[in-house]
Amino acid sequence: MIALFTDFGLAGPYTGQIQAVLHQTAPGVPVISLFADAPTGQPKPSAYLLAAYAGWFPAGTVFVGVVDPGVGSERRAIIVEADGRFFVGPDNGLFEIARRRVDTSRVWQIGWRPAALSASFHGRDLFAPVAARLATGELPSLFGGPIEPLHWLEWPDDLPEIVYIDHYGNALSGLRGASVAADAALLIGEHRIRPARTFSAVPEGAPFWYINSNGLVEIAVNRGRADRTLALGIGSPIVAVA
Repeated sequence: MIALFTDFGLAGPYTGQIQAVLHQTAPGVPVISLFADAPTGQPKPSAYLLAAYAGWFPAGTVFVGVVDPGVGSERRAIIVEADGRFFVGPDNGLFEIARRRVDTSRVWQIGWRPAALSASFHGRDLFAPVAARLATGELPSLFGGPIEPLHWLEWPDDLPEIVYIDHYGNALSGLRGASVAADAALLIGEHRIRPARTFSAVPEGAPFWYINSNGLVEIAVNRGRADRTLALGIGSPIVAVA
């Protein structure tokens, strides 16, 4: 299958235009819109989010990643293979954490160009055609040669920040649950948040943290919105304490 991970937003034509290209180039291959509201123009938090969710997809899945504030610049276009999953998009760190968390990975620079390539929509014109052709069995080497990707060594393995606010106001962090002690408290601004296993384990209106269904530390409020109650946004820092 092909999975879309973008910051296009939930409205507008952009996701649909990419889906149209994928359908024309790889008819019959399922296309999943995983995220259309990744952190806008922010590859770093998006990288942790993508890595957490990509693990639920089988080997052979091709991800089209478009969080690309440098579109049209000299930034490279790449294909990353990580434990059998493929990622197509910009070389701006978006695939750094997914690549880092596997045993083996390979990277190719995309040298191929379509006949018509806009300056501002490489997701549609470049990444989508490459992803579709990979999904139908073409080899990454057909699009360019192997390279050493940029490395973002200053990015930690687990990011103690909020990386996503969902529809319900729950705040996902870049921390995997295994990186935080089960009984730790989280300091977020002036708030000290204790853990709970489920929403119903705390009173209505009370904040808590838990390990969500994708293995990330998430901050929530029972019957409320954590983003508003705790004034959270993308990049809000988290400190775990005993």
